[in-house]
Amino acid sequence: MARDALKTLFYPFENGTLAPPAAEEKVLFLGAEAGFRRPEGFEATMASVQPLRPLYRALEAARVEVTPVVEGDDYAASLILLGKHKGENENRLAEALKRTEVGGLIVVAGAKEDGIQPLRKRLLQMNIPADSMPKYHAIVLWFARPEDISDLLAAFEGRAAMVEDRFEAAPGMFSHDRVDAGSELLASRFPTDFAGHAADFGAGWGYLSVMLAKTAPGAKGIDLFEAHHEALEAARRNMAANAPKMPARFYWSDLTAEAPRDHYDLIVMNPPFHDGHATEASLGVAMIRMAAKSLKQGGRLMLVANRGLTYETVMPELFKEWGETCRNARYKVLWGKR
Repeated sequence: MARDALKTLFYPFENGTLAPPAAEEKVLFLGAEAGFRRPEGFEATMASVQPLRPLYRALEAARVEVTPVVEGDDYAASLILLGKHKGENENRLAEALKRTEVGGLIVVAGAKEDGIQPLRKRLLQMNIPADSMPKYHAIVLWFARPEDISDLLAAFEGRAAMVEDRFEAAPGMFSHDRVDAGSELLASRFPTDFAGHAADFGAGWGYLSVMLAKTAPGAKGIDLFEAHHEALEAARRNMAANAPKMPARFYWSDLTAEAPRDHYDLIVMNPPFHDGHATEASLGVAMIRMAAKSLKQGGRLMLVANRGLTYETVMPELFKEWGETCRNARYKVLWGKR
């Protein structure tokens, strides 16, 4: 089911407040999600962009042309569907400003929890007269792309961050401004004598893979699987910069649905447990199930989780042996042997 903000995004075109873009025009759609319906007369060519693999696959299934990265410029209009990451939302606004022609419409929609009201307030403070309307428990706002966008870009365009002066990350990626404490705990328990093939499930920007390469330099190679396209590209650069001698392969993959083609001696992971703004432990469970299927006989899974997540209930079903390596006030490290 399409979320409310997606319906809200197209509402001004549907009710006649905004004229739909014509067939000869092209429209950029950032943060695209499946389930939208083009209003009558909305005939423009639409370039949909979605870097998150599950949402990308849903768009493909709906036969929407989609790419994981922004391409092209001089768009007649840009649509932005806000998500849960403030920095990623701001980067998308900056991208739309750069790629929309002067005078072209920029239309943004989001729910209260997506930060649509603070965004509207900031635009008004910068003398951008954005019109808006509420609908479907969300708000849509729009404004014409000004000729001079230098101040707007300075306000909204995020820069890649350097974590610990050696890892590249950016808003929208998990723990983009620091090393996650759970991942750090897991990395402290990596085996030093590992010499097989490893995989990092939900690799993010590559911290666990880099640390495994440093702890176990005798490993034959590490395959990194990540659902966020931009995070995977950052992981590629971080491995090249921090573990250049370790053979590594990179897969943009939804591990809740797309099985790896190989099997591994060791899988490490800090599984996600949020779907949008909500806690959803089933995401982690799905990845644990995929890890069990992707291990060689006798292979081992090592994972870190918040102490409150009850992954222990599924471990006996999937592994011949399993246990807890350690825990602290916030996290626990679990292992399973196939």
